[in-house]
Amino acid sequence: MQLQHIAPIESSPLRDVELPDPLPAIGELRLRVKCCAICRTDLHVIEGDLPTAKLPIIPGHQVVGIVDALGPGCTRFKPGDRAGIAWLRHTDGVCKYCTSGRENLCPDSRYTGYHADGGYAQYALVPEDFAYTIPDVYSDVEAAPLLCAGIIGYRAMLRSGIRPGGKLALYGFGSSAHVVLQLARRRGCEVYVVTRGESHRQFARDLGAAWVGANAADMPAKADAAILFAPAGTLVPPALAALDRGGALALAGIHMSPIPPLDYDTYLFQERDIHPVTANTRADGRDLLAEAARVPVRPHAVTYPLGEANRALQDMKTDRIDGTGVLIVDGA
Repeated sequence: MQLQHIAPIESSPLRDVELPDPLPAIGELRLRVKCCAICRTDLHVIEGDLPTAKLPIIPGHQVVGIVDALGPGCTRFKPGDRAGIAWLRHTDGVCKYCTSGRENLCPDSRYTGYHADGGYAQYALVPEDFAYTIPDVYSDVEAAPLLCAGIIGYRAMLRSGIRPGGKLALYGFGSSAHVVLQLARRRGCEVYVVTRGESHRQFARDLGAAWVGANAADMPAKADAAILFAPAGTLVPPALAALDRGGALALAGIHMSPIPPLDYDTYLFQERDIHPVTANTRADGRDLLAEAARVPVRPHAVTYPLGEANRALQDMKTDRIDGTGVLIVDGA
């Protein structure tokens, strides 16, 4: 399912096309794709919220598949292994960010389904160094949402500074948030969820949220930390206002609408912080998969055939999916 022109998802811009099977280069794996989860970042690529990096492009960066071909020099995986592909697919490895454990900030970073074709297809390529081993506890469909929703949610949780047993507020309750809620509860946290849709609110209650509502001002207590998943800058001031002293608000989105002016005394004084999240490191991915398997986190998936990718993304945009939409490519 290929994007040839930037367009609103309502116009169904993804096209079913036939392309030659890709061939792995030096150090690359080829996966026969089993499934690929959809992500709001895919929507930002399709609709042009992010600067266009490559057209035409095959979106998709939460890919689970079976290794079926190896490029020269591959040693970690063998044909028949199950592997995952995530958003981050290249860094230079030598800049000051890469050499200090901050490869997510590498200025030469490249991303799956944005700079290179992704997983809305029968085959996908990935540099072996950026492929993930999938824990056995997960089916293909369960694993796919962990490869971005899970990883970014995990990094956002780290950036929020939430401590075990603390009060964590989540704004928006989509794919990432439903994974984070499960991780946070395992750490003994009390989780408050602010979200508009009643189905999302009920979903959060079912997963064990301590409080769920539509307005942060109604929370029963100040939060020690918060994560904003919704790409709405207008939610930053009320989220900061609902933080306790010394709390941090992590901004998890790759794109966000403008943030209103912030009065220092009202929103930032008493050492309230804002911590944006930029992509992830491979260590984040490995750590998330390991912790999720221990909990175990159980992603909730709504499945669609690959050919219905446009409909799946339309459902995500209009908040008709509780959990994560997953495209089934090869009988996952």
